[in-house]
Amino acid sequence: MTSEQPAEPPQRRRDPSMEDVAREAGVSGQTVSRVVNARGYVGAATRERVEVAMQRLGYRPNSAARALRSGRFRAIGVIMFSFSSYGNQRTLDAIAVRASQMGYALTLIPVESSARDTVAGAFRRLEEHAVDGIIIVIEAHQLDEAEVEIPDGLPVVLVDSNRGAAHPFVDTDQAQGARLATEHLLDLGHETVWHVAGPAKSYSAERRRESWRLTLESRGLAAPEPLQGDWSAESGYRAGLRLREDDSVTAVFAANDQMAIGVVRAFREAGKDIPGDVSVVGFDGLPDAAQLWPPLTTVQQHPERVGALAVDVLL
Repeated sequence: MTSEQPAEPPQRRRDPSMEDVAREAGVSGQTVSRVVNARGYVGAATRERVEVAMQRLGYRPNSAARALRSGRFRAIGVIMFSFSSYGNQRTLDAIAVRASQMGYALTLIPVESSARDTVAGAFRRLEEHAVDGIIIVIEAHQLDEAEVEIPDGLPVVLVDSNRGAAHPFVDTDQAQGARLATEHLLDLGHETVWHVAGPAKSYSAERRRESWRLTLESRGLAAPEPLQGDWSAESGYRAGLRLREDDSVTAVFAANDQMAIGVVRAFREAGKDIPGDVSVVGFDGLPDAAQLWPPLTTVQQHPERVGALAVDVLL
């Protein structure tokens, strides 16, 4: 029989400290603290020397301790209802890029409905994650119906909304875009413009629809009954099947590009020439709109500017 003593467990290597970085860079601990916490002035050359020393030693700032000292978590929470729309996808991407540029992490909480418990639960989860502020990308009517109380004392910015005066909001000028689209079609000589609207609960769709109606009325024209869509190309196609039955329809403004694409398909299947017989205008500025045949006329909006500005306003 033989016996062996268990080997001594390997000693855990001590993580490098701020003092180690200061010694390596030849600066004071206070200078390292200023670089790590992005507070106070540090010359470019000194900052670079400190950052090189941090990288060489493998120093990682203790985010929890830093948060306790500063009261800041360097994190932004985002509550978003839908990832399916082009605008929301681009807005979220811009929020993430801008937050990273400003040294903030992003915590995303998707919600599947506007039910009160669902949205309130999203707020609770973000509070558990310890964020410095919240950006909400939920269309206004959905948020209003949820009757959710936004937490006090936490900075909040709304996107695609103007819910209440207590919080700032950032959005494209939806009304101006719809007016430009409608005026463009009228200026081509069409007697009126038909409209394929977005979902009834969408604040963006409501503003585009109302602006279309007011633009027609400003020209002394009665607005035809709008057709209801759901942002999808399929819903635009179904609307187009109905519109093509009326030979008086010569101009259509669709509330987004996907629905406009569906409208175009319906008319072309009926042998209608686009834009010879029927002019169609969309909204959003999808990158592929110019590659369709014929190229789709569309209102260009800039969700990347909306997302970046939302972060700037929040900070």
